[in-house]
Amino acid sequence: MARILLTRRWPASVEAELSARHEVHLNETDVPMSQAALAQAMRDFDVVCPTVSDRIDAAVIGEAGRARVLANYGAGIDHIDLAAARAAGITVTNTPNVLTDATAELAVLLMLMVARRAGEGERELRAGGWAGWRPTHLIGRSMKGRTLGLIGYGRIARETARRAQAALGVELAYHSRRPATDDDLGARYVASAADLVAQVDIVSLHCPGGAETRHLIDAEMLARMKPDAVLINTARGSVVDEAALAAALVERRIGGAGLDVYEREPAVHPALLAAPNVVLLPHLGSATLETRKAMGQQAMLNLEALLEGREPPNRVV
Repeated sequence: MARILLTRRWPASVEAELSARHEVHLNETDVPMSQAALAQAMRDFDVVCPTVSDRIDAAVIGEAGRARVLANYGAGIDHIDLAAARAAGITVTNTPNVLTDATAELAVLLMLMVARRAGEGERELRAGGWAGWRPTHLIGRSMKGRTLGLIGYGRIARETARRAQAALGVELAYHSRRPATDDDLGARYVASAADLVAQVDIVSLHCPGGAETRHLIDAEMLARMKPDAVLINTARGSVVDEAALAAALVERRIGGAGLDVYEREPAVHPALLAAPNVVLLPHLGSATLETRKAMGQQAMLNLEALLEGREPPNRVV
């Protein structure tokens, strides 16, 4: 029976299923563990199951000790030092196939909230500032006929595009490292991200985090966007320079933004909090009961395959 640590709480049904098969230890406080505690866990447990809120760097991995598996609860793995894991002989897995629908739903939700100024309206009403209906009050923009530009064109991006096209009538364009050979949506390929952001009305980010994409959306890229364009980020907070975005929003150089992820979660740049034309959500992309259960089930399949000497469904390293 393996000793397994869940660094954050999972849905109760999945915790119970895993606990029936293994010696499972829970982080009862459900707050991020310290680097020292994570390093100790690598020495004490056979399997550690981290999440995006854990920084599994080279110092945490160290010589690893007992742990042989990092079964990540989530698709993104930029919080794990993969080179250090590989050097220590640790297998890393993730849960890439179960977040698609939920994250795509949230991306479309953010587009609508920003375009129709729903966040502004909700805040005004709660603050007691609504004086009643009038013809010029909080006029937004229709999504129909506008162009949605996606940076990254993987599963989540395509599902976002599919839903936005079918439900809202948007045109589609995308940028990725190379043109898709199996695109069934009729999206237009744009060879550079800089050209894409200049051409479209909504920029939706679907690229991975990490050094290659850090601050991909910076002051220069924001300056290339149309004055009424909208930025949507359900990818990773590090992709956007939050200070530059806040300045563009406050100065009304772009139309608005909808964010679900942040550079220094759970901290949010103070200037973003003060900007009226931004919708801010607390990293809810995968937050449906169905998805969070499926993520746990996928992590469990990965770790059990490795414990039984089989190839896991979702090996990263």
